[in-house]
Amino acid sequence: MTRPRSALISLEATPYYHCISRCVRRAWLCGHDKETGKSFDHRKPWLVERFKFLSDVFAINIAAYAVMSNHYHLVLHIDVERAQFWSNDEIVTRWTQLYRGPELTQRYLLGETLSDEELQSMELLIKVWRSRLCSMSWFMSCLNYTIALQANKEDGCTGRFWQGRYKSQALLDETALFSCMAYVDLNPIRAGIAVNLEDSNFTSVQDRIHQIQNKQEGCLKPQIMSFGDSIKDKRAPVTTLPYTLHGYLELVDWTGRAIRDDKKGFIKFTQPKLLNTLKLSEQQWRVLALEIQKTSILTLHGLNKLEAIEKQSKKNLVA
Repeated sequence: MTRPRSALISLEATPYYHCISRCVRRAWLCGHDKETGKSFDHRKPWLVERFKFLSDVFAINIAAYAVMSNHYHLVLHIDVERAQFWSNDEIVTRWTQLYRGPELTQRYLLGETLSDEELQSMELLIKVWRSRLCSMSWFMSCLNYTIALQANKEDGCTGRFWQGRYKSQALLDETALFSCMAYVDLNPIRAGIAVNLEDSNFTSVQDRIHQIQNKQEGCLKPQIMSFGDSIKDKRAPVTTLPYTLHGYLELVDWTGRAIRDDKKGFIKFTQPKLLNTLKLSEQQWRVLALEIQKTSILTLHGLNKLEAIEKQSKKNLVA
């Protein structure tokens, strides 16, 4: 017997959840259908663009993601504090990016004078919308509905595209969170469609690597959560993952080299470790990771930038 979603989500217990949506009727979300010879890889950007749009609108952060041939994974962080920080006007602006809303909403946005009764109605609407903008169910509904419409239109059919409602799993502690993130990021490798983390397309771990390497394609990806104690924006609360980027990448790299009997893919031991691939020494990485934690920006503009950071770090130590 299925349980109501409200019984599966408890923000008092944890703000982190692992969500999965899978296609129905042998439908292809992405990938290549060997029987028909048709490729659906062009649909991958649909999901990535939708991830980015919704994470910008909702008070929900993306900790990890992976887009596979007939399903996708998301590790989400529900940021209720950020939603409470938003003003009423910002709530209305965000919600109307998703839905038009009643005529009263349009008048409110235009700055028209409203009666006391109309203002009370708007206050009630804003209260409801504020709660929805930090609701995982509304986030997933806005995501899956749009993708299903696009896919069905392209396939020339109607009916269900997703296999029932999405599945969710609460991640109750840091061990559960990072083991799940590593599992999600390693999906392409375990499926045998990627040989290393850098080649794991449409995953959050590839985004993090591209951002470190300062590759331009990374800027089009969803804004994934950063690691470490980042400086908080005075205008809004900022939540970071309770670990270090260095430690996480090493964890994923090490986990991916483990051979599992139930999975055909793994990172071969002949592949260089990730830091070697990035051409970074341990010392360079420590300095870079420190700078990342201070600024929340994953950038690396050559050794000149790195040397400048090292000099600044030494000055800070002397001071």
